[in-house]
Amino acid sequence: MTKSRNGKNSFGRVARRGVLCPTSQTLAGEAGRVPQRQDPVVLAVDVGNTYIHFAFFLGDKIVRRDSVKTVQKELALKRSVAAVLKRLRVDQVLVCSVVPTVTKVLEPLFQKILGVKADVIGRDIIVPIKNRYSNPKQVGQDRLVCAYAASEMYGHPAIVIDLGTAITLDVVSARREYLGGIIVPGIHITAETLFERTALLPLVEITKPEHLIGKDTQGSILSGIFYGYGEMLKGLIGLLSKDSKNAPKVILTGGHAKLMAEYIKDKVKLVEPDLVFKGILLLAKN
Repeated sequence: MTKSRNGKNSFGRVARRGVLCPTSQTLAGEAGRVPQRQDPVVLAVDVGNTYIHFAFFLGDKIVRRDSVKTVQKELALKRSVAAVLKRLRVDQVLVCSVVPTVTKVLEPLFQKILGVKADVIGRDIIVPIKNRYSNPKQVGQDRLVCAYAASEMYGHPAIVIDLGTAITLDVVSARREYLGGIIVPGIHITAETLFERTALLPLVEITKPEHLIGKDTQGSILSGIFYGYGEMLKGLIGLLSKDSKNAPKVILTGGHAKLMAEYIKDKVKLVEPDLVFKGILLLAKN
């Protein structure tokens, strides 16, 4: 699907909202389990550059999800988040954020609406993985959380590929150290830039193209993005794997993980869309 220049708007869409859940017992019922009073409800919050994603955990299971756009006027953002949180009972809130200004807006809301002080990862909770970045403070907490989760859940060495607003490839050594990684512009950024910086190219909705050789402008753009990023990822995985004595486990996550997984399946061990949330839950438990 394309969008005309006269109809240019935000590329993303707010994810559908779940049913309001006033208590942990209700959350348990929605998960199809017998409610257990000792099960805490953990709210994991992933503040990204494009969206703020919420995951409500009962035990190890996500029983509700929600998302709001990150870039909004402050009052609109507060109202959007309040709509997600109202009438909920939550025992613990953990925030993983790459947008500090938004974090400052969210913290008072959690305290006011939920009566719970949020723990901010990187400030209140330190991700327990050795950080080998030359300046450790420069690493986004989402990258560290995903590296930690991949190591804990699937072992190491590992390469974690997060296909989000930016695409990151992060490397965990055989000694379970975060070594650093690679950052490239994300798929949406590329599509939007083509649209915004050219006179005639349309904004396309990202899907797998029908043909390698595009038969029209939309197909040509889709082919360039899909196969271009696919070949890039294959090449980068190969380069990053060369220095490892043992073949690293490659874990794919992020919004476009499922789209790209089939094309690079010979390089990928598994697709884990909820890797950052599962990492946050691990931190909550530990």
